[in-house]
Amino acid sequence: MTDPGTTTPAHTHEGADGSHTHGDADASQAPTAPARPKLAVWKFASCDGCQLSLLNCEDELLSIAGAVHIAYFPEATRAVVEGPYELSLVEGSITTPEDVKRIHEIRAQSGTLVTIGACATAGGIQALRNWADVDEYRSIVYAHPEYLSTLDTSTGIASHVDVDYELRGCPVDKSQLVEVLAAFLGGRKPRIPTYSVCVECKLKGNVCVPIASGQPCLGPVTQAGCGALCPSYGRGCYGCFGPQDSTNTDSLTHQLRKLGMRWDDIVRVYRTFNAGAPEFEAASNKVAAGGAS
Repeated sequence: MTDPGTTTPAHTHEGADGSHTHGDADASQAPTAPARPKLAVWKFASCDGCQLSLLNCEDELLSIAGAVHIAYFPEATRAVVEGPYELSLVEGSITTPEDVKRIHEIRAQSGTLVTIGACATAGGIQALRNWADVDEYRSIVYAHPEYLSTLDTSTGIASHVDVDYELRGCPVDKSQLVEVLAAFLGGRKPRIPTYSVCVECKLKGNVCVPIASGQPCLGPVTQAGCGALCPSYGRGCYGCFGPQDSTNTDSLTHQLRKLGMRWDDIVRVYRTFNAGAPEFEAASNKVAAGGAS
């Protein structure tokens, strides 16, 4: 054993070419592993479904946990590590003045900010308030509405701060969520489809729902990602993944009219989980202004 009072000598290593190098045994000189990027997951007005999609990744989540440092994720852990954060995932919409302040604070301490789900990308189902009298709602729902601080609208995160990437869905697809995380770690762009649900129906060999049964279906104008879940069971698409990259809502509106739908029913078709998405919002407003019940 080495005398504790003596200095540990340097070690000499002989290379394959016969050369010698000297290495100090001081641990402070040893190479250190690169720090894992810090991940934070934030919640605003939402149902937590997209955060649960991350937890439902199960085996994949173990790999993710090994590649990143989960610094803030109240749904999964009580541990809190202060920022800044290399990556922030944000679920939920902005519905209060406090939300507006908080999302700016989160943006300031996030290197990359990704919004996940319909609430964060388009205001969610709660964006139906954008066409309603919020003061009337407050007076009906709350015994003391004067204590409630809220906005008249529910809006996506990108309406308030710069967003680096938006992941659609209500909730998001867990495989797409893993792809976004893998792309971040690999320094590349996520491989997420932007074509319509109709493509997924064709790939699965589904019979076209509106043609076969006359049901309304948003598949032609909705981004793929769900695996054509509803049409696979004989139901029309509800637009959970928001508008696809080349949305033609005028054509869809015309088709819905041919199916015998009333103008007010068509408005309701566009105003669901992604009612606040610009393409769906414009389509519903156009129908509401030009049609009658």
